[in-house]
Amino acid sequence: MVKVAKPKVNGSIGNGNITSEFTMNNPNIPACVLKVEVLKWFLVCTVACTCVVVVYIQWTHIWMLRAEMCEITQRFRNFRPLETARTEAGVCCDSAVCYGVCCYHRFPERRKHDRYKRDVTEQRKPRKRRQTERHTFIHLVPVSSQSYNDHDTTVLSWAVGQSRGEGLQVSGDTVTVEAEGTYFIYSQVLYKNTTWLMGHVITKRLKGAETKLMKCLKSMPSSVSQPLNTCYTAGIYFLESGSTLQLSVPRKSAELILTAHATFMGLFSI
Repeated sequence: MVKVAKPKVNGSIGNGNITSEFTMNNPNIPACVLKVEVLKWFLVCTVACTCVVVVYIQWTHIWMLRAEMCEITQRFRNFRPLETARTEAGVCCDSAVCYGVCCYHRFPERRKHDRYKRDVTEQRKPRKRRQTERHTFIHLVPVSSQSYNDHDTTVLSWAVGQSRGEGLQVSGDTVTVEAEGTYFIYSQVLYKNTTWLMGHVITKRLKGAETKLMKCLKSMPSSVSQPLNTCYTAGIYFLESGSTLQLSVPRKSAELILTAHATFMGLFSI
């Protein structure tokens, strides 16, 4: 049995070039034995370094836990007794009873923040209600149409389908604006006419002045027995108090479908 001495390594293991005083004095020792011994020492050193690192990490973790426990202990020393908290109108929760702590007493800044948030919410609620009350709209459905041969027009008369507020009033074929503001206006007409082009106009009248706000044109089909087509238009306009709106078709005796789902008009404040 060969007694192997501890080699003194001066080379690298990876490329197989190992030179040492031991190999020079003992040339009969096989190279594989030397490699095994060197590998053993390398594994021992690796395990030792790993153990040192693990111990250091564990010690650091324990030190952090001790520091955290000291901080928690210092906080609990500053807590007030449960009886003192009750006498000062603090609201105590069940989870804090075992510590003799009042939640609202421990965090007065949270109580102030909650009270401020509640006050701000209560102030905003009436404002939202007032804005809803000012939101006025009216939706009109057709009742009848009347043709004027002198002006070559057909005018529609309306009835209120839905409405809210008193800023808009309908009378026959006109809508009167009583509360000035910016309004979204929309309209649609279903035509049943053999004329190749149909359309309608929304006109605003104020103190004798007449302004055409919107026009809608639509070509009619000519290859069917009953030509039907709709024309929809919408826009945003500022309407003064006392102004009136009227929808008219620039063609006398125009054939229209007067149903609520096909022909309608409306406006609402924005």
